[in-house]
Amino acid sequence: MNQQSTPLIQAKLTLPFEQADEVSDLLMELGALAVSLEDANADSEDEQPLFGEPGMEPESAAWNLNHVVALFRNKGEGEQIFGEIPGELLGDAEIDYTEVPQEDWVRLTQSQFDPIAISARLWIVPSWHEPQHIDDRINLVLDPGLAFGTGSHPTTALCLRWLSEFPLKGMSVLDYGCGSGILGIAALKLGAAEAIGVDIDPQAVDSTAYNARNNGVEMPCGLPDFPLAKRQFPVVVANILSNPLKVLAPSLCAHVEAGGQLVLSGVLARQAEEVIEHYRQWIDMSVWAERDGWVCLHGQKAAD
Repeated sequence: MNQQSTPLIQAKLTLPFEQADEVSDLLMELGALAVSLEDANADSEDEQPLFGEPGMEPESAAWNLNHVVALFRNKGEGEQIFGEIPGELLGDAEIDYTEVPQEDWVRLTQSQFDPIAISARLWIVPSWHEPQHIDDRINLVLDPGLAFGTGSHPTTALCLRWLSEFPLKGMSVLDYGCGSGILGIAALKLGAAEAIGVDIDPQAVDSTAYNARNNGVEMPCGLPDFPLAKRQFPVVVANILSNPLKVLAPSLCAHVEAGGQLVLSGVLARQAEEVIEHYRQWIDMSVWAERDGWVCLHGQKAAD
């Protein structure tokens, strides 16, 4: 995408381990351009290294006390997104907003994203890396950018895993809350005959169109009143958050054809039973897989 010349807005606040981990996930889910965690005690006697021996991965990507640093298009967007995060997670933390040149964040983002293996044959490859054409490997070329959905977050990765394991050949897929379009694009590359995207954010619609072209597929996308989405599908995926998923339950279930599949993500493990119970009157859902405290729910609509 074309690089903007105007400064972006960086928000910084300090939180303890548990809140920082959850707040950073929610910021990405809600539309922050980028989020990082920094050790608030760095360069002090209380600094806490995350990596011990070479080759050992840390149990968590957060420290005991963290600077949560998030990037937004403008301050208003940042204030709106932080306003959607439960107050008990933020506590009395002060949020400091500063301008930052976009070029610095572009370099930082690129340095943090390498190709991601979703399964043996499905990989997410940022555009600055060379796709690997090995055996039947499927490369999704996708840049971390202005809409959520890079494949690195557990909720997206779980949905991609489900898509890679389900026989999609010849099927139509609805990607509701498509963000970057990653799920619909993956479905097409995995054999789906058609994928339609829907999102409430015009920027996500643009991002999906860009990423579809960049991957050599066609994925029509529009806002919730998009005419091509006003029908039923054999597969519906929605990677959003638990509260919007509950609000959207009647509509999402109505989009699933008889005998069709519904896949939901963006749900914390502790929220799973509540969401399952909410959907029970339409479709029986269950936890299909869990990763890093997030779950992917799956259900099949009863056949007529």
